[in-house]
Amino acid sequence: MNTKGIPSVDLADFLSNDPARKQKFVDEIGEAYENIGFVSLKNHFLSDNLVQNLYDEVKNFFDLEDDIKTKYEIEGIGGQRGYTSFGKEHAKGSNKGDLKEFWHFGQYVDEENLSKFNYPENVDVEEAPEFAIVGKKAYQQLEKTGVYVLRALALHLGLDEFYFDDKVKNGNSILRPIHYPPITGEPDGAVRAGAHGDINLITLLMGASAGGLQVLRNDGEWVDAIPEKDELVINVGDMLSRHTNNRLKSTIHRVVNPPREQWNSPRYSIPFFMHPISDMDLSVLENCVNEENPKQFDDITAGEFLNQRLREIGLIK
Repeated sequence: MNTKGIPSVDLADFLSNDPARKQKFVDEIGEAYENIGFVSLKNHFLSDNLVQNLYDEVKNFFDLEDDIKTKYEIEGIGGQRGYTSFGKEHAKGSNKGDLKEFWHFGQYVDEENLSKFNYPENVDVEEAPEFAIVGKKAYQQLEKTGVYVLRALALHLGLDEFYFDDKVKNGNSILRPIHYPPITGEPDGAVRAGAHGDINLITLLMGASAGGLQVLRNDGEWVDAIPEKDELVINVGDMLSRHTNNRLKSTIHRVVNPPREQWNSPRYSIPFFMHPISDMDLSVLENCVNEENPKQFDDITAGEFLNQRLREIGLIK
């Protein structure tokens, strides 16, 4: 356990040719996800240089004037691509808009599969031409990291190691650069991100530009989740929790407002939400049901579940 409340694991163990080290990683991440739902992960596929370039481009974009940014707010697609303006999204069960604006990069599907998946196109920003280029590189390296995490979890669950591979290939994953602007007045109960569980299979998060991320432990205590500079925070989402009959925990988390003396500081955060393809069957896995843990969830596909949740958080009507 690291000092910030969540366990640290090393992907190099899983990628080694040593079966004992590989099993060590499987056991560590499996135990962490059964207990708290979060880990910090070192030796992922993002280089320090790529992370720095991405943050630079993200800041460049959000520094643009509002009338420029809103040119890239695409109506009718539930915010799946491009820009979403300040305060539009809220946590499930809350009517207070979160104190943030964000951008969405989506899946990069090859030409022959474009019509099959029918995703909205990614959006280029005329005023920040490198933004889309660096975003795509980061998207692909985060997706690659996520595939290996899911392979470890498949082994932990007693499934074939590659069980998730064809379910996340061309999946509806989203890279979301977020800007939490300086707080200029009393927030009136709103926070930077209200307490919530993520919708997807797993979320991979680079170290944010400032603290604020907190995780709700099983004992009801909120703990700070602050990775080391070279680590990703990776958590279980509601889809994976549902698929495993809540064996793997989708933990409630939030981004709290900073102390008043830091209100004038912005915060940037870049989560990668790893989604499967829409027709993935999220029905509870048979080997996650027993007398002590009977089936808790109705059968549903990933696409049906996603639409249900996007309505609940205000992104589609």
